[in-house]
Amino acid sequence: MPQKRVYRSKKKLGQVPGSVIYTGEKVKNKLFLEAFDFTKDNCTESQLESVENVFNFKDTPTVSWININGLNHVKQIEKLGQHYNIHPLVLEDIVNIAQRPKIDEYDDYLFLVIKMLYYNDDKNIVSEQVSFVLGKNYVLSFQESEGDVFDTVRDRIRLAKGRIRSMSADYLLYTLIDATVDHYFSVIDILGDKVEDFETAIFSNKVDDDTSKNIQDLKREILRVRRAIFPLREVLNRIEKNDNNLIQQKTITYYRDIYDHLVQVTENIDIYREMIWSLMDMYMTSISNKMNEVMKVLTIMASIFIPLTFIAGIYGMNFQNMPELQYKYGYFVAWGVMILIFLGMLYYFRKKKWL
Repeated sequence: MPQKRVYRSKKKLGQVPGSVIYTGEKVKNKLFLEAFDFTKDNCTESQLESVENVFNFKDTPTVSWININGLNHVKQIEKLGQHYNIHPLVLEDIVNIAQRPKIDEYDDYLFLVIKMLYYNDDKNIVSEQVSFVLGKNYVLSFQESEGDVFDTVRDRIRLAKGRIRSMSADYLLYTLIDATVDHYFSVIDILGDKVEDFETAIFSNKVDDDTSKNIQDLKREILRVRRAIFPLREVLNRIEKNDNNLIQQKTITYYRDIYDHLVQVTENIDIYREMIWSLMDMYMTSISNKMNEVMKVLTIMASIFIPLTFIAGIYGMNFQNMPELQYKYGYFVAWGVMILIFLGMLYYFRKKKWL
């Protein structure tokens, strides 16, 4: 019976556009809200109890970063969207975790979707969607669950490292995207180590029955990373050409730097993608070579025993008038002839370097 196919698309067909329906599996996550409100000289960090506490950060003269964990709390996200005048289609995209990285421009804010990649404790790659809403003085970030790659950004805000506290919200968004892209390099390094380990094992003939499956799993892993990263180039390219007042011209240079890093990451992905295809060819070639070695041994053994079987078959026939049957030393002569044939064929095979 054929295996039932599981479709990856979780969006229900025919639903009303703008329906805020969570499509993930982490339905029991608690809502976690954290806020960083800062100027050049001061910084306030707090954990908020409800989305109503987020409303106060919309029109403040300070720069605010509000991080929301828990996309399953759609009612709270809708409340937040109503206060910040976020379009229903944007709210739908925030809770639909199958979104492709993209950027949408609205009158008073920008909406971005990117993918955050990391390896969990089981050494499996995790792709988590992160959505950003950039306003004049604030950045809203939406994550499916707690745990991210933004700890370096938090430290820079707390300790006033670099220029983050003296810049506006567009620079804050840059640092968050930059932290995500920088983490891509660690993911790519692990993928590169896996590819090199497979390459070494195949060249050393240290393969087993699971090697083919492991290579296929690694190929799917690389393709998953590629699907998560490649569309981000288009996003950054649009930011660079954007004339929206929310991103200042002096900040565009920093976004170009992210684009350069992303080009390097995508080039490495393409290299590993080609290498994984070559690994599969190398693996199939090694399997074929092993089979050829087995067939060569069997062919040599068959070639040696064919004349010996022929002799044994001749003198195994039940005819009374065979002259050699009455010979006193016939048995020993037959053995001697067979041994000579055996040694002669071994010598011939070694001379031809077949052995």
